[in-house]
Amino acid sequence: MNDSTPTSRRVADLLTVLEVSRELAATADLVPLLRKIEQAALQVLRCERATVFLFDPVAGELFSRFATGVDEIRFPADQGIAGEVVRTGAVIEVPVAYADPRFNREIDRRTGFRTRNMIALPLIGFDGATVGVLQVLNKVDDGFDAWDRQLAETLGGQVGVVLQRQLLLEQYAEKQRLQADLNIARDIQRNLLPERPPEVPGFDLAGFNQPADETGGDCYDFIPLEDGCVGITIADATGHGIGPALVIAECRALFRATIGLSRDLAANVCRINDLLCEDLPSDRFVTAFFGLLNPADGSLVHHSAGHGPLIHYRRAEDRFHELKPSGIPLGIMRGARFDAPQRLVLSPGDLMVLVTDGFLEWARADGEQFGAARLEQTVRRHRDETSAAIIAAIHEAVVSFAAGKPQADDLTAVVIRRT
Repeated sequence: MNDSTPTSRRVADLLTVLEVSRELAATADLVPLLRKIEQAALQVLRCERATVFLFDPVAGELFSRFATGVDEIRFPADQGIAGEVVRTGAVIEVPVAYADPRFNREIDRRTGFRTRNMIALPLIGFDGATVGVLQVLNKVDDGFDAWDRQLAETLGGQVGVVLQRQLLLEQYAEKQRLQADLNIARDIQRNLLPERPPEVPGFDLAGFNQPADETGGDCYDFIPLEDGCVGITIADATGHGIGPALVIAECRALFRATIGLSRDLAANVCRINDLLCEDLPSDRFVTAFFGLLNPADGSLVHHSAGHGPLIHYRRAEDRFHELKPSGIPLGIMRGARFDAPQRLVLSPGDLMVLVTDGFLEWARADGEQFGAARLEQTVRRHRDETSAAIIAAIHEAVVSFAAGKPQADDLTAVVIRRT
């Protein structure tokens, strides 16, 4: 390699690199920054093309968001000269591209460009991590010399730190946007919950919901109807977070729509199931309780699509009776059949306690779960209190039992008490 570069040119080139570094530090967006990096490489190294390949360590890929005259390119990080740079962390000079077996000809084939020679160098962040690879192609005169290599390394040292800074800023901005979206989703979901339970003659109703994340996969609802009855539901979609939150919002909306048109719970549940089967992926389902409370005769007609436990406490007998589900969870099988709705009559002092599995499966450090027995013990101790007080006692009991183990699943409860 020719290393007879005049001192005057070296000084001019270094001044150019310094000016480029200043401009890069002032650029606030990633794509314009990549353009400036590539334009700077063209200017400083006097070549035909320059490309910055960003390194995605999670996907194990290199990709360009912008390349001079080329659309985005993405390929495995173990391929080609750029992949070799990532693997070794070394600067690689290729005097004759098509004579080097490491050269990936696919990119030339896709772009119509003809690579003659190149320098490829790693872009290293301030913490030593590989951020990407800078490739400069086709020196316009006789090929790259030793000074070009030094100059490329100098430019790359500046670029790596600036590029990593911008990538971190972009990740932070994306995290902030995501958090803002989650906050909106959380507020919407909270607004879907009843502001307060309806006043029902002879009954005391209460509900509670506490997601494990910003949004949750549980819900409950009270729906006052024109004939004085109240539709009651509690539902739990698989998982927790934004996906299940969307599923559970649809389930709630479907029950509201169907119960407003018909009191036939059996037909309504089948319809809701079929509609959810059309929308849900195969690994998603919903367990749900749908009830119709009639204060005139104290009856609760209900369906349980895989949801349990359904705990009926008979105050006169001081005894718990666990009701069985009437069918499989929703969204699993279109056309699924459910047993006839169950009907029970609540006597004064009786309780109907409905919870999602977040209460029962909250485990302490040794792995033991809170379980149904502790739930029933808590209900018995507070049986003569209001429904809201009973739910508060259940929540306090499970938190105390967990002894600092963080909440892992959504918590939702409904208590129906005959006064």
